[in-house]
Amino acid sequence: MNMTKRICLLGYLLFLLLFSCKDDEDHTSEQSVEVAEEEWYSGGKLGTVFISSTFAYEQPSPAVEASGMAQAFKTGEYFFERVYTQNEEGSFRGLGPLMVRRGCIYCHPNYGHGKRQTEYRANQRGNGYLLVITDETDTYLSSVTGMPQTLAVAPFKPPVDENKIKIDWLPYVDEWGNKFPDGEAYELIYPEVTIPEDAYYVPLEVTKNGATTIVPYANVRVKLESTIGVYGSGLLDAIPAEDLKTEYAKQERAGASLNPAIFAGGNWAKTYGNTDQPLRFTYALSRGPLQDGAGANAIWNITNVTRSNRRYHYMTAAYAKVASQDPEVQADFYTCFPDEDKTGKVEDDIYNYLMSSELDVEMSDANYRDFMIWHRGLAVPAARNLDDPVVDKGKKLFNQTGCASCHRPSWITGEDIIHDPSGFFAENDARLPRYPNQKIWPYSDMVQHRLFMKNDIRTGWCRTTPLWGRGLSRLVTGASDRLHDCRARTVIESIMWHGSAQSDARKSVEKFRTLSKEEREAIVEFIDSI
Repeated sequence: MNMTKRICLLGYLLFLLLFSCKDDEDHTSEQSVEVAEEEWYSGGKLGTVFISSTFAYEQPSPAVEASGMAQAFKTGEYFFERVYTQNEEGSFRGLGPLMVRRGCIYCHPNYGHGKRQTEYRANQRGNGYLLVITDETDTYLSSVTGMPQTLAVAPFKPPVDENKIKIDWLPYVDEWGNKFPDGEAYELIYPEVTIPEDAYYVPLEVTKNGATTIVPYANVRVKLESTIGVYGSGLLDAIPAEDLKTEYAKQERAGASLNPAIFAGGNWAKTYGNTDQPLRFTYALSRGPLQDGAGANAIWNITNVTRSNRRYHYMTAAYAKVASQDPEVQADFYTCFPDEDKTGKVEDDIYNYLMSSELDVEMSDANYRDFMIWHRGLAVPAARNLDDPVVDKGKKLFNQTGCASCHRPSWITGEDIIHDPSGFFAENDARLPRYPNQKIWPYSDMVQHRLFMKNDIRTGWCRTTPLWGRGLSRLVTGASDRLHDCRARTVIESIMWHGSAQSDARKSVEKFRTLSKEEREAIVEFIDSI
């Protein structure tokens, strides 16, 4: 071999060596991070499914499969997905006379969070909005239901005419001019809701201390609250009551701001109904055990479909009085409701029908049981990409900035004792799936905090929303809107809405603002992975 060929060969080999070393270095830097096995199981071994498709939110948990409840789960699912009717026969009968929606799926698109809307239309799929109508002291109007109805079956008229409801999305500029120190800008918007006085079919009344008074229209306040995903609710129900109390007490000792109406002086100021069970569901912490919680309530009051332990309408006496005296309702009542009593006093017959507590049962006990198997049996999607270096970096920054102080990463379920204040399910009822002794990762402390946002949530107190599975929202529902009224269209917007000077999360947002763009995006990647 001549000298020239030897030099060329040597150079070629040197090139291969250098290229190989560089490739090894790059590969090493991109190696996955070691992650504890338990962190992949967001809902524990009994509550997690490894499905990240558009069907991720609607899967039965392993606990359902192990308990032989798969068919009951599927039957219960029908009652969530189907539209109810006015038919007198069939599984989906009993709609009305008033309703918030014709079925559950309207509010929970693909089982997820409601989507941001520019108009209020109850028949629009994905519209998870509920109206919150109060006086100036945040007291609900007693003449409309807590979840005001905008739909009715003939001859009745809805308490609120939704065609007159107006939603305006307004820009908001925070104290930093909607800009990070490195120059990157973001946008913030919030909703203002207007309902004219002539849209109300009922008088504007409020009841306080047993006395009912008229509320001047100028003092009426209207806000929006959107639904959240229903998956994983059974796992949250399995968190022991004493552990929830320990979390509250720990935060109280640390000087955290807590809602005194819920917890004060190391003890509960309020529990659910006449029970010793803590409040744990809804933004407002208005519901306790899942078996008498949001879903068990909604399958009745959203559609006004009766069952054996709720043989009455979701209705106010103020509405019943107005409707019974309405000449147009009187003219068609016996035609539309031929099976109702005909005493010759149509006003009395209408009122008695609307306010009856002995209505026919429209949803059978078996169907309600299956619905609750489905509700309690919904699994949580497994975490994704936790071994990615960028996600791991975001996880560390999530903790360093203090986000985890409210979005507590994990809990351990207890024996999962079944509680049902309504008495339908017995303690430790074998008819329901259970999740004993599971480490779960909801990323919520289950406590209410205040963010002091523009046109804030009613009372200002809002339970920390679990973050698990939310990163799949756009894939599953077509939208990734966050916060109680869907004002945040992105994770960044959601974080920056936490930044008010009075906000309980102010210090975390201040730290977040000091991060580089790359670091901020890493936190977003992490939040979307859990």
